[in-house]
Order: sequence, then C-alpha cells, then structure tokens
Amino acid sequence: MNLVMVTLLISLVLATVLAIASFFLPQMTPDYEKLSPYECGFDPVGSARLPFSIRFFLVAILFLLFDLEIALLLPLPWGDQLSSPLMTFFWASAILMLLTLGLIYEWLQGGLEWAE
Repeated sequence: MNLVMVTLLISLVLATVLAIASFFLPQMTPDYEKLSPYECGFDPVGSARLPFSIRFFLVAILFLLFDLEIALLLPLPWGDQLSSPLMTFFWASAILMLLTLGLIYEWLQGGLEWAE
C-alpha cells in the first residue's frame, strides 16, 4: 500500500470516529436563548426601536479586523518562493506590528472590556 492510500485511509477512519463520537458525546440542554434564532441578545418579536449596546458592534468589528489579519497572512508561507522573499516578510511583519499596536491601543482604551 502506498503512502497516499495509507494517508487517505487514516483520514477517513479518523473523520468517521470523530463524527460518531460527536454524535454521542454532547449533552444537549437547550434553553430559550439557545433555541432563539437571534444570537445577539435582541428580542426578535419586540420593538425594533429599542436602544442597543454599541459595545456589541465594536467587539464584532474588532473580531472582523483581526480575522482579516489571518486572511492576509495565510499566503505568507508561499512568500519565500517569490523573487524577493525578504520584502514579503517585511510587509507581513509591518502588518503584524500595526495590528499589534492597534490591539494594545484598544486594550489600553478599554475597548475590550464587556462591563464598565
């Protein structure tokens, strides 16, 4: 048996075992909030004119920003095959440094705190 077949067989067996285990292991105790179609905490049948917490949207925007960081850095391992890999790693380091400074700024300003 060649290496590709062994790898495929191990992957298939592992995926099957994990799928079966995840079917039997969770203890489902749903409550009203878990069964609600909205995950943001709003009442779906209430008034749409109620005030909402802007903190929820700020944290969501921060999550999207740092999720975008991962998307920008995913092609980085292939950057060493370019004509100037040092320039690629320089720009990747610049992106990481900028986002790290932004995270530190948000942390110091209290933008990551849920409660005041």
